[in-house]
Amino acid sequence: MNTSDAVQALAALAQETRLSIFRLLVEAGEAGMNAGAIAEALDLAPATLSFHIAHLARSGLVASRQEGRFIYYSANFAAMDELIAYLTDNCCQGGGQCLPKTTAATTSTRSRRKAA
Repeated sequence: MNTSDAVQALAALAQETRLSIFRLLVEAGEAGMNAGAIAEALDLAPATLSFHIAHLARSGLVASRQEGRFIYYSANFAAMDELIAYLTDNCCQGGGQCLPKTTAATTSTRSRRKAA
């Protein structure tokens, strides 16, 4: 991930409604949720939801798929992982003094890099 992509993703998440949508989709997992269920869960008008989902999709953090008449949205976990890896790259100068959650994020990134 480059700096420009990270800024775009962080800008998309830097708004309360979009952050709520993204967190809800993270909780939903790979199956995601249809637009109606997201709107109902967060008490959003359809036009408001569409506006915010579009912003998240442009940033690459949310993906969509159509099943019949419904559009399902899901968090793009690969993009989320890349953003976390970008933010924690060389955390604590690689000295291992990081907080546990940051350590887990950087460890999984290092494992993926070695496998690639």
